[in-house]
Amino acid sequence: MTASSPLQEAQRVVIKVGSVLVADPETGAIRDRWLDALARDAATLRDQGRQVLVVSSGAAAAGRAFLPGNIHLRRIDERQAASAVGQIALVDAWRKAFQAYGYTVAQVLIGHNDLEERRNSLNARATLEMLLRLGIVPVINENDTVATRELRYGDNDRLGARIAQLVSAHALVLLSSTDGLYSADPELDASARHIPEVSVITPAIESMAGESTTDSGSGGMVTKLQAARIVTAAGCSMAIADGRRPGALGELLSGARATWFLATGSPRTARKRWIASQLEAAGTVTIDPGAVAALKRGRSLLPAGVTQVAGRFQKGELILIKDAAGQLLGRGLASYPATDAARIIGHRSDEIEPILGYRWRDELVHRDDLVLGPEAA
Repeated sequence: MTASSPLQEAQRVVIKVGSVLVADPETGAIRDRWLDALARDAATLRDQGRQVLVVSSGAAAAGRAFLPGNIHLRRIDERQAASAVGQIALVDAWRKAFQAYGYTVAQVLIGHNDLEERRNSLNARATLEMLLRLGIVPVINENDTVATRELRYGDNDRLGARIAQLVSAHALVLLSSTDGLYSADPELDASARHIPEVSVITPAIESMAGESTTDSGSGGMVTKLQAARIVTAAGCSMAIADGRRPGALGELLSGARATWFLATGSPRTARKRWIASQLEAAGTVTIDPGAVAALKRGRSLLPAGVTQVAGRFQKGELILIKDAAGQLLGRGLASYPATDAARIIGHRSDEIEPILGYRWRDELVHRDDLVLGPEAA
């Protein structure tokens, strides 16, 4: 592995695995040996103190083994039924694989609205953050059993990218049936050159995706470039690597051939930039001098330091933060809707649950969801 490999410094890694890697597409049999090898390599990352999330395809393919032989998964309801059955077998296989190396997994089914609707995305982020803090490996898949064609990602490359963006990951690894991006589809053009590193996704890079239906071309590579655009803008680097051999992740850790799309900035900087770029605020909170001082020290905004709430914002919406003189200090994402925020301002965090009947967070605006200074103007 070269000194410049993004995996060398990545503390939070999302690993996306394709359906054909996880289960035999003809029989639906789960590839237990392959899963064991990936779990072993992921456990190596965990043993080094890194955090790992897995985005796994394969539920519908695994479900094939449990359905009557006359079901061919051509209709949406057939595929959704297969996913419902196969998801149980798939997660159990992941559980056994990671358990062998001392790690617990959690099943997380995520739908399109869970990531695209701001309030739901906060919930999803908080759940994944808690699992990671507990040392648990989240195994994530799109909720195919109920998703409609209009409200789904449809491929786990983009889902993996949105998960990496959501949790501020440092690296996303797409394990597929190709070892990276080529200057043309290598299955159609013998002179195609492998591209080891991409710092900027230019029109020339996009044209390399071609128009085929293989992982090296369109239908596979096009969605991978879309994923790369999402994550690199979020401060996350992305690798496209050949995952067909057991131990492929370990080989990548050792410097195996792949294409790396390099991040622009850090995940934290990218998230702050995204918050700062939101144009419309749904409300305003006014804070006391003690809270002003706490924010300048890098702390979160607690309800106790808020003196006034204005607007009709919902949980997850952008709000402005001002001092008693009306000066804009910052902007951030609200952890509580305006109606509940108004009830808990001036109170300690341990009083939130007695007042509201629930306690989502100790903070009204968490420091990770907060931008201060000139960027907030």
